[in-house]
Amino acid sequence: MTVLKPPVGPDGTPAVSVCLQVLKKRADFVRTSHGRRFGTPGIHLQARKRAEGEAPGIRVGFTCSKKVGNAVARNRAKRRLREVARLVLPSHGREGWDYVLVGRKDVTASLPFDTLIADLKRALTKIHT
Repeated sequence: MTVLKPPVGPDGTPAVSVCLQVLKKRADFVRTSHGRRFGTPGIHLQARKRAEGEAPGIRVGFTCSKKVGNAVARNRAKRRLREVARLVLPSHGREGWDYVLVGRKDVTASLPFDTLIADLKRALTKIHT
């Protein structure tokens, strides 16, 4: 049996240096909802800068209400939001921030993927200015 090890850079550090932590507690979602907000056609983004004593790194949460559709539609929308966050946040997100990506009704699950990526990048730029 072969054990797979994560890729390591030349200096011995992991090749993927930014690991996204997922928000799980309701209190984290509520605190983030009181922060900055920006809406795009495909995604509504909520963000807040954490206090100095809180956990390091980039934290992200995902939510889709029943307005998005049935369970299948909500799960599809959340899968797409997770993938967009995985691709965009390590390069455009900021250390010490919490982000919540909210799915939109009938749009998040059906919008072209490149448009979702562009929407998140635009929202992050607006949040951080």
